[in-house]
Amino acid sequence: MKTYILKRFVEAVGVCLAISMISFFLLFLNADPALLLLPPEVDTSDIALFKKQMGLDRPVVVQYVDFLGRVVLHGDFGNSFVASVPAVQLIRERFPATLMLALAALILTNLVAVPVGIIAAIRRYSFTDNIATFSVLVGQAMPIYWLGIMLIVIFGVWLKWLPVSGYGTWAHLVLPAATLSSWIIPVNMRLVRSGMLDVLTQDYIRTARAKGLIEARVLWKHAFKNAAIPLVTVMGMQFGLLLGGAVVTETVFSWPGLGRLAIESIRIGDYPVVQAIVVTFAACVVFGNLLADIVAAMIDPRIRLG
Repeated sequence: MKTYILKRFVEAVGVCLAISMISFFLLFLNADPALLLLPPEVDTSDIALFKKQMGLDRPVVVQYVDFLGRVVLHGDFGNSFVASVPAVQLIRERFPATLMLALAALILTNLVAVPVGIIAAIRRYSFTDNIATFSVLVGQAMPIYWLGIMLIVIFGVWLKWLPVSGYGTWAHLVLPAATLSSWIIPVNMRLVRSGMLDVLTQDYIRTARAKGLIEARVLWKHAFKNAAIPLVTVMGMQFGLLLGGAVVTETVFSWPGLGRLAIESIRIGDYPVVQAIVVTFAACVVFGNLLADIVAAMIDPRIRLG
């Protein structure tokens, strides 16, 4: 198990390094940050001075090596071009809001997807199963921004049950979490259903029933435990994707998280902040996937042996 964890950890670090390199060089293919940040009337000498002060006059490779060294040794992504504060400070201020939103969306997802997927599997081809299957198609086809706007109109404007923007109470969390979870509820529901259908045909399930175990015990202890392995693996990746995929949701609901900060920083060319957010999101996805792999290996030893 230790060898498996070490191997997966090394792979995760390698992926993070590759993403940091690719994103760093892609940023320099965009417009010159000096032209985005400085007024249009400045002359070339002012632009050159700005680049020198920000370290942008050096070769891109040299800038990346310096950036990587600062990040690895000190966790320093540099200072924001606009706010003149460390980019890490802006990340620390915004990350809790995004983390709260992602966790709420993930919890809501599985509160809905797991029981519905199990019911659809044990009542295969029934009316309930058909409704669940239809919901999967609708959920995957529905744009998140459109759903968010519809929820705002219905529950915020018409019914006035929930606030439509802001941050601070559980009521502010309901609509953004429901919107963000809408695209993964169908995925998890389908995973649970297909996993349960496969497991319920196995010999050990028939043996458990033959021994007289109650159906609930058979379903939860014997069937769902084995059917949940793909779900656990996917959930780790989904958590990272929820963190990074909250950009649209945070923008629609004015949620003060990293996604909204990323949009603002990209618009004004604040490259240190953009790079810090990209690396943070990448690390969340990669290490979330790593954690899911470890949990899956603990549940099923065949994974680490393979």
